[in-house]
Amino acid sequence: METKLVKDYMTTNVITISSEKTIPEAYWLMIDHKISRVPVVDKGKLVGFVTLEDLRRAEPPMGLNLDLVRITDRLSKITLAQIMTKQLFTISPTDTLQTAVKIMLENQISALPVLDQGKLVGIITDRDILRALVELLT
Repeated sequence: METKLVKDYMTTNVITISSEKTIPEAYWLMIDHKISRVPVVDKGKLVGFVTLEDLRRAEPPMGLNLDLVRITDRLSKITLAQIMTKQLFTISPTDTLQTAVKIMLENQISALPVLDQGKLVGIITDRDILRALVELLT
């Protein structure tokens, strides 16, 4: 059986965002691009990762009895640097899909930023892995 590599299945046109951006800015970026996660990059360096779930967890509790204007105002003051995941698991484009799956399963994550010599060159997600599996099975 042929060894499948991360570079053969990763997404290369990665949408990124700066850590200075706010929760609403990240939310609308994800909605506009139909993605549920985005690498956070500052000055060309991967510094974090944020998901829609991270954004949802950062919302003010509903019991606070805030109106929509105040909730929006509060969220617009929270930067991604405050909520992003900073401890990252990454992978190389020349690693195998098996290695990617192992890292994802062991750490209960659904995506890995792909770095080549410290530079973000792609992202591989659980959907990419499933696409590879379908190819293997057909």
